[in-house]
Amino acid sequence: MKGLRIVVLFFLFITSCTDQQDFGQYDDLTITPTYETSIFYVKAQESIINRVVGLSFFSQNFNFDAFEEKFFADRVLDGVIIYELENTTSKDIEVSIEFLDEDGNVLDIEFFQMSAAPTAVFIREVAYGIAGKSLDILRNTSNIKLSATNLGDNSSTSNLPDAAIILRSAGKFRLRLK
Repeated sequence: MKGLRIVVLFFLFITSCTDQQDFGQYDDLTITPTYETSIFYVKAQESIINRVVGLSFFSQNFNFDAFEEKFFADRVLDGVIIYELENTTSKDIEVSIEFLDEDGNVLDIEFFQMSAAPTAVFIREVAYGIAGKSLDILRNTSNIKLSATNLGDNSSTSNLPDAAIILRSAGKFRLRLK
């Protein structure tokens, strides 16, 4: 009798807790995480800036193939690049950021002009995708050229401690994983 109860309970347990499994749910699943990353950080002291007037005191190409990576290029839906520019020097400054393809062709330019200190931190957000610039700019970027020019003189100095120009950038991108 005890064995019969166990068999009946086991049978009830198996039949009452089973449902038809739908393994096709994966096909309907949409995964779009947001990735955030720093792109570059550049700081130039006023003493360096004072060495050059009217010419770029900083000009450098950065190899940046991250946007070209197949994983990113095939899956990016949209994104934003955030630039922060801080000038605590006694100089008016001009900054340009060029997005270049493998052959050195300019895909896009971001241009900034900032007055001498005291100024607030300048923040610009540039959208890419449906609500902004073409995603092809990001997908084809191989190098980023950063140039900064002293529009002031080469003798004045700021009375702020550690006077410098600081440029930071970061990006936030939504990717489709499936």
